[in-house]
Amino acid sequence: MRYFSAHYVFTNSGPILKRPVICVENDGTIISVEDTSGELDERHSLEFFNGIIVPGFVNCHCHLELSWMKGKIPERTGLGGFLSGINSIRALSPYVDLQLVKEADEMMNREGVVLCADICNTPVSFVIKKKSKIKYINLLEVYGIDSIKAEKRIEEIMQVAARADEEQLRWQLVPHSVYSISAPLFRLLKEKTGSNTVTSIHFMETPDEELLLSEQAGALMDAYRNILTPASVISPVKDHSAAILEEVTESGNLVLVHNTFISKEIIQKLKKRMNIFYCLCPNSNIHIGGNIPPVRLLADEKCNIVVGTDSLASNKVLSIISELKTLQDNFQEISLEEIIRWATINGARALGEERYAGTIEPGKKPGLVLIEDADLNNIRLLACSTSRRLI
Repeated sequence: MRYFSAHYVFTNSGPILKRPVICVENDGTIISVEDTSGELDERHSLEFFNGIIVPGFVNCHCHLELSWMKGKIPERTGLGGFLSGINSIRALSPYVDLQLVKEADEMMNREGVVLCADICNTPVSFVIKKKSKIKYINLLEVYGIDSIKAEKRIEEIMQVAARADEEQLRWQLVPHSVYSISAPLFRLLKEKTGSNTVTSIHFMETPDEELLLSEQAGALMDAYRNILTPASVISPVKDHSAAILEEVTESGNLVLVHNTFISKEIIQKLKKRMNIFYCLCPNSNIHIGGNIPPVRLLADEKCNIVVGTDSLASNKVLSIISELKTLQDNFQEISLEEIIRWATINGARALGEERYAGTIEPGKKPGLVLIEDADLNNIRLLACSTSRRLI
């Protein structure tokens, strides 16, 4: 057994504790949490850390397989420019550097990620995940705006699913985004996902999405014209709310990713759908378009908020603590305790893994993460704050 303590511990199952003692079994199971009311006495084998201990982080949106694209796409090109960059790089250099994928996985682990919902367009990351200390939920992503190719897209992603089965990896089929799925493909995908426990979809990253749906125009449509053929048939769904309420499976939890330009009106409409979680990836949003989601609106509407990193194609690091610092810097009225909940217990609930992750309490194996160089007087993150996994 091991015994841990720190200046503060966020258990997510009660108030912030000052210098408690956490007893942990060798396999990481929490045995007990002793509230010392801040009066910690000297104890044999007690490991005391300067900082804040929190449960292991949950990354609710990542593209691990894109790690090899780090630094290859210019910043602030807008979503249309970013997607064009992705397509160009894939066309010119189909080779994936697995060492970079491995390094990204290891970095997430060191910084405290214990659970990750990872988008997969191919099976290239599976070999890394088989050996990883992080538990991955593989979200096999379908996309295709050309109605003629709807069935082909399903056949292609089922080949990836077969590889996941061979590797004994957990997977779910998910749509890429409202603007990248034709209406026929949405219908086919809904038939395949009737038993999903988790579904995710990129959601309202740019105003150009609505322009594409309503007029088949704008920067996103320009990006598609570079890859579509004259025979292509474009038939998107009518709007974002209808897509979520009518075209996406009602089964399990739904994670809406980005939400950079979401409105109160759409949030209100989507309350008809149960078990929605809103994933924030602020560093990616800034990288691509220089914008940040309306976090205060989401909080005021009592939305279930979770946190992701997106990919190294649109981010400098796959770092939850970096995302949290960005959120705190832009929304200083939101407490660190609340933001930590978004990145831990809310994420665990979104991915259906709260039985072991998200809270520090007896019987669970959430992992323990130490946040160092924080402002312990005001309980805030600083620019120099870092995180590292203790167990």
